[in-house]
Amino acid sequence: MKAKYLGVAVSALIATSFVGEAMATEWNVSLWGKRRAFTEHVEKIAELVKEKTNGEFTLNLSYGGLAKNKENLDGISIGAFEMAQFCAGYHADKNPSITVLELPFLGVDSLEQEVEVSMKLYQHPAVVADLARWNATLLMPSPMPQYNVVGTGDAPKTLAGFDGMTVRATGGIGAAMAALGAVPTSMTASEVRQSMDSGVIKAASFAPHAHMSFGTVENAAWWTTNLNPGTVNCPVVVNTDALDALSDAEREALLGSVDEALAYYVANYNEKTMAKWGPLLDQKGIERITYDADSLADLKAKVAGPAAQKWIEENAARGLPAQELYDLVVSSISGS
Repeated sequence: MKAKYLGVAVSALIATSFVGEAMATEWNVSLWGKRRAFTEHVEKIAELVKEKTNGEFTLNLSYGGLAKNKENLDGISIGAFEMAQFCAGYHADKNPSITVLELPFLGVDSLEQEVEVSMKLYQHPAVVADLARWNATLLMPSPMPQYNVVGTGDAPKTLAGFDGMTVRATGGIGAAMAALGAVPTSMTASEVRQSMDSGVIKAASFAPHAHMSFGTVENAAWWTTNLNPGTVNCPVVVNTDALDALSDAEREALLGSVDEALAYYVANYNEKTMAKWGPLLDQKGIERITYDADSLADLKAKVAGPAAQKWIEENAARGLPAQELYDLVVSSISGS
């Protein structure tokens, strides 16, 4: 009799175990490169979600093992993975609404402001609908400071020095470089170091963390301290069907962790990444190039307005409320 009851108890325990396993939720997350300042909010949200759900909901982060960075939005659309990071400028035609954040010389002056402006735009119905075409829901941005340029060869001591220079630059930053007579070249971050070493490009525009992560400083001779032409917008998105399939508790664990993950990211970038940047430039003997205010003001006047107007016209033709989106971004930056 005891053996009979013991057998029933063991069977019940096994069944309960299988039910528990079946109820556990695992998401695959497609990133690229390696863990760095750019991915710390994804690392943090994975940690928070696991803690809040006692391990019943986990995010499995993959750095390049699921898709190439230019294919992450496509992977989200077909459900190949549940979460991914990508940059709008990698495929502007697929996500035109958020490329407004990549216009040159918008005037964003901090990571905190970049988060605020991005989140406001992400909630606009036209932006939600734009990403819904890919079965994607915008979760959070990957805020980055203004880009600047690291290069090889003779330093451009004046803005005229960029004339004819091949520079890795995407989106609005590319427009700014073109206005200087440079030849903007679009490529993914992982392709830049080899292109610089081989002479395909002479310089690259990145935020400091990426210059460090992708090795552009290894053979560089100079760095622009205050060109500040703009930045790129690289959101983290989730597959909408997967988000809808979460339990209420799991969804709250994910969405309720966004603010904390972003705060962690910003603090890490400001306190750790930027603290390393200056000493690294000194160690490598990289010359700092600073341009005068009048030259930069002339460049901004020459580039910003025409680039914005072109973006508005092109995206209004796509059926987007382009002027409204642009005005939202500008007013968010100015605080009006």
